[in-house]
Amino acid sequence: MADIVKQILAKPIQLADQVTKASEDVNYNRTECVEIKAKTEKLAGLLRQAARASSDLYERPTRRIIDDTEQVLDKALSLVIKCRANGLRRVFTIIPQAAFRKTSQQLENSIGDVSWLLRVSTPADDRDDEYLGLPPIAANEPILCLIWEQIAILCSGSVEERTDSAASLVSLARDNDRYGKLIIEEGGVAPLLKLAKEGRMEGQENAARAIGLLGRDPESVEQIVNAGVCSVFAKILKEGHMKVQVVVAWAISELAVNHPKCQDHFVQNNTIRLLVRHLAFETIQEHSKYAIVSKQGMSIHTMIMANSNPNTGNNAGQRTDDDHDKHFNSQIARPMSTEPSQMHNVVTNTLALKTHSNSNHNAPNQTTNHAKTDPHQTNIKPNHHHHHGNQVLAGGSIKGRELEDPATKAQMKAMAARALWHLCAGNVSICKSITESRALLCFAVLLEKGADEVQYNSSMALMEIAAVAEQNAELRRSAFKPTSPACKAVVDQFLKIIEKANSDLLIPCVRAIGNLARTFRATETRMIPPLVCLLEDKEPEIMREVVIALTKFAETDNFLHVFHSKAIIDSGGARHLIQLVYFGEQMVQPLALILLGYIALHVPDNEALAQAEVLIVIEWASKQGHFMQDPLIDMLLTDAKQKLELYQSRGSRGYH
Repeated sequence: MADIVKQILAKPIQLADQVTKASEDVNYNRTECVEIKAKTEKLAGLLRQAARASSDLYERPTRRIIDDTEQVLDKALSLVIKCRANGLRRVFTIIPQAAFRKTSQQLENSIGDVSWLLRVSTPADDRDDEYLGLPPIAANEPILCLIWEQIAILCSGSVEERTDSAASLVSLARDNDRYGKLIIEEGGVAPLLKLAKEGRMEGQENAARAIGLLGRDPESVEQIVNAGVCSVFAKILKEGHMKVQVVVAWAISELAVNHPKCQDHFVQNNTIRLLVRHLAFETIQEHSKYAIVSKQGMSIHTMIMANSNPNTGNNAGQRTDDDHDKHFNSQIARPMSTEPSQMHNVVTNTLALKTHSNSNHNAPNQTTNHAKTDPHQTNIKPNHHHHHGNQVLAGGSIKGRELEDPATKAQMKAMAARALWHLCAGNVSICKSITESRALLCFAVLLEKGADEVQYNSSMALMEIAAVAEQNAELRRSAFKPTSPACKAVVDQFLKIIEKANSDLLIPCVRAIGNLARTFRATETRMIPPLVCLLEDKEPEIMREVVIALTKFAETDNFLHVFHSKAIIDSGGARHLIQLVYFGEQMVQPLALILLGYIALHVPDNEALAQAEVLIVIEWASKQGHFMQDPLIDMLLTDAKQKLELYQSRGSRGYH
């Protein structure tokens, strides 16, 4: 940095010396040249002072100010040289007085710019809190000067000053997208990351919040990621204070939602594992995936998790934390061999474990003994010693986190779920990592018992995972196997929310059930009746999502479409769909017609369809031009009409 600044300053210093020397030997306009010489000497002194303090100068304004100063000195040198002309050349050299006035003013501005640069690069203690003012270069863009000032403080200020400066940048980034881009362009990300890594708690929070606000578009996120944000945030999630971890998790979600390509960069820094760890804290038993305990007195949840892992045994206790990281993406935490009916007990006992573990969590000897038998415990190495007492330890450590206030812990879960929601969107490998951990079980518990924001973010995360699973057969088979208790727990919570039908969680849960339509067995029809019930007297947006979900059960691509179509009819779906086709909102009508077409195509001999006169509905719809413009509807209604005429034309006539 210092060498770069010295190189930047070398040429303007040489030009200043040339202007001074040339001003001493002029043939006319001596008064004006003397003034230029005086100002140039003053400017040269400031430039040399800047060269001596090059290690403290903030590079971005230095480049811009010195570039402008160099241009001013170059013009001044040309003007002074013209004043040395003699003879015939003197006759043809006409220099207006305005040129001298302009050059003099430009030199004055450069003096002001370099003086400001020296002041802004000096710590506040050394300049006695002197007001910096605006440099002339920023007259047309005052906000740029403020950004320079705050970033300069971030680079060289005290801890308190850096904290305040980060807060100022948060305000600027929140107010205006353009200000955020300026902060990135002027080199603000690196000192913010340094503060996030090394500052005190408030400074770390401000820095992380600023970074989250800066990543508002893919280009900005790309620059932030290239600056090393992933490793810094991962370190905080592992070792930082929980209040800082909350902001970091939120910032990760912001970066991921604005530039999904950054997802894999976070994966490479174990961010997924760390977020799942925060999600699991006081949600399910810590480290149940790796715990080695006797089966006597085990809870159902612990026993299931222990039995499900073939590697659980004497050798499991010999693994290191590095092995944990290496195998995170390959070990499946779901108990595959457990009967589905046990899953309700798994969730219930998990919640009981939470209460039981809290009553014993503060016993130092118990924590220490667990650390000795379980080297996979978060941030606990076999050769590390742990402090006891009421000290709140770093958030990545098991001991001490329970001493955080409940609001912070709830916010941590909410932001961890939000980060996982946006990180897994459209990403198969991340969804696989999440589902192979204990996250599905965590989400099931949080959907039932979490705070409002925790529930919503958990439902959105599950919706995204289900959307990816719908498109990826391997993930669908591994993560949502019908015999998986974790999967059953999630589906149970979806159905409870759908049956209540009165929360903000309804739409993501309906979408998730629809995305999982291919995973259900022929005998598993319990999710269809509550979906059909939502087709009556609900908001158009809800009915639209329900029709889309039911269509995924009944469409031809679903292997069990016949069974599901019958289940929809048995639940009274045909009557509701007919009403929607005739009188539904514009956004619902064509979707309801498509679902009705699939049902008629797959079970045309169903008596309930004949009684509902579905053939008449389809004939009517076939004559509506706005419906038939959709190729899918055109083809579907044509085929369904043929099937219904074959099986129900007589029956239909009999009802008239």
